[in-house]
Amino acid sequence: SYFADKSSCVENASTFNFTSSSSVRGLNSACVRKTPLSSSRSVCRSHTPLMGYSVTSSSAVSAHTVASVVVAVVEGRGLARGEVGMASIDLKNPEVILSQFADNTTYAKVITKLKILTPLEIIMSNTACDVGNTTKLFSLITEHFKNVTFTTVQRKYFNETKGLEYIEQLCASEFSTVFMEVQSKYYCLAAAAALLKYVEFIQNSVYAPKSLKVRFQGSEKTAMIDSSSAQNLELVINNRDSRNGHTLFGVLNYTKTPGGSRRLRSNILEPLVDAETINTRLDCVQELLQDEELFFGLQAVISKFLDTEQLLSVLVQIPKQDTVKTAESKITNLIYLKHTLELVEPLKAALRSCNTPLLKAYYSSLEDTRFGIILEKITTVINDDTRYTKGCLSMRTQKCYAVKPNINEFLDIARRTYTEIVDDIAGMITQLAEKYNLPMKTSFSSARGFFIQMNVDCSTLPNGQLPSEFTKITKMKNTYSFTSADLIKMNERCQESLREIYHMTYLIVCKLLNEIYEHIHCLYKLSDIVSMLDMLLSFAHACTLSDYVRPEFTDTLAIKQGWHPILEKIAMEKPVSNNTYLTEGNNFAIITGPNMSGKSTYLKQIALCQIMAQIGSYVPAEYCSFRIAEQIFTRIGMDDDIETNASTFMKEMKEITYIIQNANDKSLIIIDELGRGTSAEEGIGICYAACEYLLNLKAFTLFATHFLELCHIDALYPNVENYHFEVQHVRSSAGNKEKIAYTYTLSKGCTEEKNYGLKAAEVSSLPSSIILDAKEITNHIAKQILHRQKSTPEMMEQRAVYHLAMRLVQTARNSRLDPDSLRIYLKGLKKKYEASCPAPGQNDEQ
Repeated sequence: SYFADKSSCVENASTFNFTSSSSVRGLNSACVRKTPLSSSRSVCRSHTPLMGYSVTSSSAVSAHTVASVVVAVVEGRGLARGEVGMASIDLKNPEVILSQFADNTTYAKVITKLKILTPLEIIMSNTACDVGNTTKLFSLITEHFKNVTFTTVQRKYFNETKGLEYIEQLCASEFSTVFMEVQSKYYCLAAAAALLKYVEFIQNSVYAPKSLKVRFQGSEKTAMIDSSSAQNLELVINNRDSRNGHTLFGVLNYTKTPGGSRRLRSNILEPLVDAETINTRLDCVQELLQDEELFFGLQAVISKFLDTEQLLSVLVQIPKQDTVKTAESKITNLIYLKHTLELVEPLKAALRSCNTPLLKAYYSSLEDTRFGIILEKITTVINDDTRYTKGCLSMRTQKCYAVKPNINEFLDIARRTYTEIVDDIAGMITQLAEKYNLPMKTSFSSARGFFIQMNVDCSTLPNGQLPSEFTKITKMKNTYSFTSADLIKMNERCQESLREIYHMTYLIVCKLLNEIYEHIHCLYKLSDIVSMLDMLLSFAHACTLSDYVRPEFTDTLAIKQGWHPILEKIAMEKPVSNNTYLTEGNNFAIITGPNMSGKSTYLKQIALCQIMAQIGSYVPAEYCSFRIAEQIFTRIGMDDDIETNASTFMKEMKEITYIIQNANDKSLIIIDELGRGTSAEEGIGICYAACEYLLNLKAFTLFATHFLELCHIDALYPNVENYHFEVQHVRSSAGNKEKIAYTYTLSKGCTEEKNYGLKAAEVSSLPSSIILDAKEITNHIAKQILHRQKSTPEMMEQRAVYHLAMRLVQTARNSRLDPDSLRIYLKGLKKKYEASCPAPGQNDEQ
């Protein structure tokens, strides 16, 4: 029978022993006491949504804001310390994601992965947080996730054998290749065992056999952006106001479904690193932009889809107890399933004439016969015109009459009774309206059931009051809502008859679902297709609103006239655009310029463009080429952190240490000021040393600074290039004061501006006596320390040779020029080389 083998799936839940604390601050509150099961359950319940919810077409924006992911984390012990296993399941999406990886002592990967998942609850083994013996991983996770529920489970539940059994039992046959990947990954299997046991316990339901999507996700296929970089760049949350849409996510999010919105968010936080996959996506975006009919056709179909993942999640759970709520939920979800399957044909029709490989692959996936089989099975039992509608009363009517007549005669009788009661209610209200000569009409809400409503001015009522037989009166402006004793009784009869209808419909729906389960896996494919198409449509939509260009992938970072995508959204006009050029031989750029000249905006713009290119979106520029970055690091901002007792300087040091420990040759590093929180000499020393370290990597680094002494590092290292933001000096009409006009334009070389801090101070209405004093003291100090490094002719020659060699290597690798054009280009290089060599009449053996 339908509920027969529930118990085989889950052992007696009462053997579980949890400790839960809604926010583990100090360990004392978390792990000292073992709470008895009952109280522990109440803690979990208050945080974890139960499964009686149904799918709504909530707006895509709010879809991912409510946390619904439960994660189990376990770490190896002894020699295997640093090997971490994670398993997560979204309660709104029946997909288990397993990952296992080796992490260093900073646990950067674990923290980054958890930040991307934004968990509702984190489960760890009780041995990880024994008082006085807590592991470093536990301490770090609790420090980073202060508002997340922590639950400790006995170590014995982290059992890899049990984990593999669970996966064999629950994994849908189409995803069974995951066994090969995880058989020897003991830690993620252990985490999966504890996670699935715990989720089935709190949800009070079991997952149907062979119904879950299980996948293994290493940490190789995506670029890593640490959580502080995601915050600095405002990828998904605006730093000033979390509800504000001025973020990269806000710029690109024109998705129509909650699944598409979730997919876009996770892609922005974990961009791709495989050029082939990115180009496949870009081909799709290009086709959508070129073929308007395809774009609008797809958008129209996609926007009708509900939250397919959440729908699946509810369908594959088998409740342990039957209640009216679970019955109603299952009926609703079957109607949603019918609605979703009816959209497969229109989606196929929209994709029929497409040309790109990915869209063609999606089209052929939709030709899966199982969609038709499921729909056919549903339509044998469910009325053809039953569909998802908005409004609680119309949806209630849809649920009542979902099952076709003559399938169950008791159901038909119950429905007739229900209809009669509803008619009686309407008749009774009409009679009351006639009796009191008032404009009453029947209204309905899910909380109150049927009630009476009328629009009338208070002065027209006798004595300004309603007749005495009416109760529960509420008034808003001129609208009265009320009921009567008879109406309350009829509502109760109505509810009673509804319960009968739901119960009988539920039995028929369960039987139907049992027949459907074996075919249900095609829906995973469908939800994947819908969310991906939604995201690609969103990229294409963003392109139509601004002049974005398709990126190329080479070994060079070259952006011609690129601009900041979020700034464009805020300013409602195109910001000043700038060029960027970094190659293997010119991989370190130092950027100087006065305060407010545009340095920080420019640095963020490059990182945002890099991320946009790596998720398959077009980029705000006239032309752009990128080298794929495996990691993106940023050190931006000047703030201290009271919570972790870190001063501004210590925070800077922690961030730069993290970059130096983790950066590799394929990284993109952005540093906006360093060493500002200490004395100038030490600050310059730290900056210089950090620059020298990063110079020796092949990573692309952009370094903005106010320490002009750093500009001379290019005399020693030929792979360093200096850039500055230009400003103009404008005399005011009175002619006595000079003002700075910002051009926001980047030029080569070091900034010529002197004492621009003083000029900024002048604008800020500091008393003029203080500014005059400051100028005098500054001039005095400047004379004392003006020992400039001069470039010798040998250095200049070496630099010229280095640049020529690098250009030749690059030409050999990437050139697509025909022989004549190539000859002209090489002559140009020769002239440039001769011009930059200091010694006159030098022959160019090099």
